[in-house]
Amino acid sequence: MEGDEIKKEVREGYAELARKESSCCALAGSCCGSTDLAQDISKKIGYSDEELKAVPQGANLGLGCGNPTALASLKEGETVLDLGSGAGFDCFLAANIVRETGKVIGVDMTSEMLEKARENARKGNYDNVEFRLGEIENLPAADNFVDVVISNCVINLSPDKKRVFKEAFRVLKPGGRLMVSDMVLLKELPDFIKNSIDAYVGCLSGALLKDDYIAAIREAGFHEVRIMDETFFPLEFITDDPIAKEIINKVQATTEDISDIENSVASIKVYGIKPK
Repeated sequence: MEGDEIKKEVREGYAELARKESSCCALAGSCCGSTDLAQDISKKIGYSDEELKAVPQGANLGLGCGNPTALASLKEGETVLDLGSGAGFDCFLAANIVRETGKVIGVDMTSEMLEKARENARKGNYDNVEFRLGEIENLPAADNFVDVVISNCVINLSPDKKRVFKEAFRVLKPGGRLMVSDMVLLKELPDFIKNSIDAYVGCLSGALLKDDYIAAIREAGFHEVRIMDETFFPLEFITDDPIAKEIINKVQATTEDISDIENSVASIKVYGIKPK
């Protein structure tokens, strides 16, 4: 499938998620969940009760696979850019840390998500948060502009991940930091997953092998690149997930096929720095 077609399918998939306020790309098992489910998913991947209560209702759709802001060492007064900001959850958490003297910019290519994020910003009176329409392969931000780039389970949706990391490097100031949570592969997925656009939207088939993901960050120019945390994706989360169930039923996957996925997918938190 070509890059433009992938982007179109991903955009449509996440527009539907924005309309339904449902959960999809996370280390827990549902894409058709409620607010309570989104909260439960977020707790499982590292968000505290205090963080979940500190954002406007509707900002957390349970779409992440980690908590990048927790490890980004954000400071008051900094400028933060969130790649694939969705309904604004991580942006609002970051804004609470950088405060009025700082700024948070969320970039998303889905208009429905941007509308939801902007409405959440209005509800929460977040004057230091801005949401921009754009693709993470071509960020609508100037060179050497931000202190920190964060992203939560979004880069694996891009058909050109190397370009994404180069763009992140471009917009960071010298000495700026990259902190992303994402899904990676520990071994190749079976073809019935790799060839599924549903699995791409669900953050599985678009994922890179872990070593290739780290290599892409280093090739973009980042130094001190390291994995801060790694969590396996248990088999029961795959077999309980509605998108996964739909794929499995559609291709009539066998028990052996499903078992082949076990221990193939992990969530990692990665840090890197743009040299001064």
